[in-house]
Parts: sequence; C-alpha cells; structure tokens
Amino acid sequence: MGRIFTVELEGRSYRCRFCRTHLALPDDLVSRSFHCRRGKAYLFNRSVNISMGPLEERLMLSGMHTVADIFCCSCGQNVGWKYESAHEKAQKYKEGKFVLERGRIVDEIDLSTEVYIDTHGSTSDTEDS
Repeated sequence: MGRIFTVELEGRSYRCRFCRTHLALPDDLVSRSFHCRRGKAYLFNRSVNISMGPLEERLMLSGMHTVADIFCCSCGQNVGWKYESAHEKAQKYKEGKFVLERGRIVDEIDLSTEVYIDTHGSTSDTEDS
C-alpha cells in the first residue's frame, strides 16, 4: 500500500479517537441528536480523511436508508457511516451527510483536558553531579 496523505484541518476539529487524525470541523456539525448501536452520534455536512465501505440498505430508527460505513483512512477504524439516499421524503435532508459515532471521535477540547502521567522517574540537575 502507498503512502497515506491526510488533510490537516485548521482550528478546532473532531478527530479519530484511535489515531487522532482530523475528521470534521465544528462548523460542519448539523446535529448532535443522532444515535447508533454504540451510543450517541453526530451528523456532519462534510468529513475528511475517511474511506467508504460498500453501499448497503439499512433499516434505521428513522426508516430505510442506503448507507456506507466510513473508516478512518489512517488507522482503518470504523468511525460511522455516510447517508447516500433516504427512502422517505422526510429523511432526504440526510443524503450526502456523514454520521460520526461519538465514542469513536474526540473533540480537540477533549484532547486538551487529557492528563498524562509520567511513570518514568526523573532526575534533577543536582542529582547528575
């Protein structure tokens, strides 16, 4: 496989929880009220650094849709799905949009609050003498 080139998004972004690759911008967030098998999910107008699986018909809470699972292009983890088409008129607004599962992404704000504990002992300059 060749070298993977990723898009670096400017400003705050949503990233892959597993490898921290940029996936979407808050400006592209449409809704935080989506759900998936694993919990909460967010609907976005656009997403970057993803690859798509095959299209499939999937019965969801809001009806039948044609969707494709989406994967982080860096680590290959499933991060959500893309709506290709909706069978019900009221659901047409979802077409072409991306759902990122909340448990598989992190907000850059989440990253800034993570605490790292150094488990390696350190020495001061005076101990080196």
